[in-house]
Amino acid sequence: MRRAKFITADEAAELIGDGMTVGLVGGGGGLMEASTVFAAIERRFLATRHPALLTLVHALGIGDRKTMGLNRFAHEGMVKRVIGGHWVWSPRMQELARAEKIEAYVLPAGVIMQLYREIGAGRPGLVSPVGLGTFVDPRQDGGRMNAAAKANLVDVVRIDEKEWLRYKSFPVDVAIIRGTFADPHGNVSLIGEAANLDIHAIALAAHNSGGKVIAQVRHAVEAHSLPARQVNVPGVLVDAVVVDPDQRTGYDTAVDPALSGERRGI
Repeated sequence: MRRAKFITADEAAELIGDGMTVGLVGGGGGLMEASTVFAAIERRFLATRHPALLTLVHALGIGDRKTMGLNRFAHEGMVKRVIGGHWVWSPRMQELARAEKIEAYVLPAGVIMQLYREIGAGRPGLVSPVGLGTFVDPRQDGGRMNAAAKANLVDVVRIDEKEWLRYKSFPVDVAIIRGTFADPHGNVSLIGEAANLDIHAIALAAHNSGGKVIAQVRHAVEAHSLPARQVNVPGVLVDAVVVDPDQRTGYDTAVDPALSGERRGI
């Protein structure tokens, strides 16, 4: 079995090139957010102006409504396009969208999560009734949130005389995920996390797009020490692991086994 490469957060930031599509996992307030890797990417951009012109994809809101999460990417020239299911946590990115500095799209959160699965399976998109007759219907705005957003990400298709929306697949060049433990083979466990979110689907999408998966975890563990049923992302999908022993459950919450279900009762 191949071994994942354990690297620093700054080395992980170097894996992201200009113009790449980057899938991000997180749920607001720091939940499942690879904060240390995000900070390293921002630090690299501020020092070198790279990576530039990224496309960011995220199903849920990521940030603290101030400087964390998606806000770390909200520098002019760093991002070309954002496809998100929830923007409230990232006011700095909202400012770039309002100023037409980025292409801004909103698609349903569940659609984005399921679209990762379709990308991972090599299918041409997600066919769903979700969004018909709403602002994501291409006969209205197609999910475009500003004038800079001109690409058509959604089609109307007819199957058996019924209308559906097809959310188009796209390659994911890098997925940035988070877990609790990783072994030398890159197997990642979420046993100490408060949620799973779309972590497996986004890793599969990047891997099967020929991209890379970067996992931030709290601890490295010995080989064969993770029970198979506690491995949420198999090592075959993971290219690099960043260990942050200070990783928190959320911005305002240290490690809390009650939130992960490891501790029950009052």
